[in-house]
Amino acid sequence: MQVWPGRQYPLGASYDGTGTNFALFSQAAERVELCLFDDDNETRVDLTEVDGFVWHGYLPGIEPGQRYGYRVHGPYDPARGQRCNPHKLLIDPYAKAIDGDVKWDPAVYAYEFGAPDRMSEADSAPFMPKSVVTNPYFDWGNDRSPQIPYHETVFYEAHVKGLTWLHPDIPEELRGTYAGIAHPAMIEHLTRLGVTAIELMPVHQFVNDHHLTDRGLRNYWGYNTIGYFAPHHAYSSMGRAGQQVQEFRSMVKSLHEAGIEVILDVVYNHTAEGNHLGPTLSFRGIDNASYYRLVDDDPQYYMDYTGCGNSLNVRGPHTLQLIMDSLRYWVQEMHVDGFRFDLAATLAREFYEVDRLSTFFEVVQQDPIVGNVKLIAEPWDVGPGGYQVGNFPPLWTEWNGKFRDTVRDFWRGEPATLGEFASRISGSADLYADDGRRPIASVNFVTVHDGFTLTDLVSYNEKHNEANGEDNRDGESHNRSWNCGVEGPTDDPEILELRARQRRNLLATVLLSQGVPLIGHGDELGRTQQGNNNVYCQDNELSWVNWAEADEQLLKFTRTLIAFRAEHPVFRRRRFFTGRPVRRVSGTPIRDMEWFTPDAREMSEEDWDFDLGRAVMLFLNGEGIRETGPRGERVADDSFLICFNAHNDWLEFVLPPAEFGQKWELVIDTGEFPSADVKNGRVVEAGGKLFVRDRSFCVLQRRTA
Repeated sequence: MQVWPGRQYPLGASYDGTGTNFALFSQAAERVELCLFDDDNETRVDLTEVDGFVWHGYLPGIEPGQRYGYRVHGPYDPARGQRCNPHKLLIDPYAKAIDGDVKWDPAVYAYEFGAPDRMSEADSAPFMPKSVVTNPYFDWGNDRSPQIPYHETVFYEAHVKGLTWLHPDIPEELRGTYAGIAHPAMIEHLTRLGVTAIELMPVHQFVNDHHLTDRGLRNYWGYNTIGYFAPHHAYSSMGRAGQQVQEFRSMVKSLHEAGIEVILDVVYNHTAEGNHLGPTLSFRGIDNASYYRLVDDDPQYYMDYTGCGNSLNVRGPHTLQLIMDSLRYWVQEMHVDGFRFDLAATLAREFYEVDRLSTFFEVVQQDPIVGNVKLIAEPWDVGPGGYQVGNFPPLWTEWNGKFRDTVRDFWRGEPATLGEFASRISGSADLYADDGRRPIASVNFVTVHDGFTLTDLVSYNEKHNEANGEDNRDGESHNRSWNCGVEGPTDDPEILELRARQRRNLLATVLLSQGVPLIGHGDELGRTQQGNNNVYCQDNELSWVNWAEADEQLLKFTRTLIAFRAEHPVFRRRRFFTGRPVRRVSGTPIRDMEWFTPDAREMSEEDWDFDLGRAVMLFLNGEGIRETGPRGERVADDSFLICFNAHNDWLEFVLPPAEFGQKWELVIDTGEFPSADVKNGRVVEAGGKLFVRDRSFCVLQRRTA
């Protein structure tokens, strides 16, 4: 077989129409073998060219679809952090596609079971997935990113399989796949709902954990990555020998045509190789010390800031290069529009503590590709000082965990939450304003994949994770949930009505707060997981969206709210409230926002500090908003009053004086079952009274004479 010298960059397998260049970084290697597979036949080719620790070679005639892997010869001394073992076939870290799953066998471990210091000589190739050479060419046509501004964005978190597997209008052969997401029935649902971006749970190639497969379970969520360039093969309807790449691209193209952005949930904090007793699948056998963060005084062990056994070494230049090359690939070659970084605080641990000035953030900041897409942090990890909500650099937005916790507490009636609730729904300026960020830095949510669904949040006080096989020990125990009086399913009409009201309260709070709203897939349909708040291993009806049991009234309510938010920029301000006047009526200054007690007094410090305070009225001055109209003119929005009542009884609200507005029309009332139109046309004059139902809120729109 001919082997030409080739190039050291780009890393991975690069097909040029005539042959394929292979390049692999390994500072630890003494010899590298490229292994080509034809069915079960393996051909080994030595890569003898080495530049800057990159082993490379060009093979004429090697085409897309070729399956391959690597064997790396080098020192095996776990006590010193050296774990090369040429008996183990290794996945290319830069593989654009991966075929097959790990077949759990002792051979995929680099050590002998029962003797962890002794190197295993069992060949792992029969049990390993294979990297695949892919075709870089794709007809994108006129595809372009919708580039929705943050203040107009509504995120929809979704699982490729869970969202589509039970959809009756998607052909069975396309369910659970990228093609299923791109199907007209799914795109119609997303567009009618009004969301602007679908945030896909991990689609990088991931591994089903050994301990889960032994129990007959699967890693359903996918936070167990082994290939940062490869779309997960199990989500492909077309094939696994590179076809998954083209199918993913087709999905992105279809979503873009519908004006929907594609955001990827990415896991650059750890890999599927686990701790020091984990399998040798890729990085560990290629260059363990370069790719992983090892314990300084005992490098046989891994630093674990993720709870998953290891942490990628983001202070190493080659790991940083891997992450940045991966991000650029997904933007430039796969046309995605942004990323949500799982356990992003881990990426900031250049040394020990979380550092917002770490090299990772500097590299992202200056990158002309990655620095210009949506970057969303899950701003915590499990390491010391890992909770970093509000502390990420200005370029980033964050999942606002404090918004989630406060909104849940407020609506379930916890004391001493009123002041923080006001801060959260008005944009969380206390978290983001001090470093020059704006309300869009806050991604507001009350439910996501991790935890209860919206329906379960108002139906269960306790988690019910028995199906996971861990004696209900897994998952969060402090959920800030409330079952409304009965644990789980009930036929009691009063409890069912209260739960429906609470769902509307939570959804409406997310969608009408300042910041960027995010809703979880199926929450708009009333999806339940039967009280399981950790379905990471449940690839079954417990986790899939059940379209046949959709709550049509809740769906209609959600669509109306999203449309209402899109119509009124006062609910999606680009800047924080200042408290300064934006207009005067008869010499009276009217600020951009005002807080009132239910009897129309301006809120005082004592009112905010009152532990049992559970009601407040918010005035939003639309005249402080300036938007461009359809003919280029500058237009102002309407003004609104929002009356929040988290008490367990009806409450009388007195509307503020006439300078704020003479007539107010009730346009949203979470206390009533939504009819064909949320608006019911009730008009209340200045100083008039409005009775707001227990645990509900009303939105009133100012009307001119």
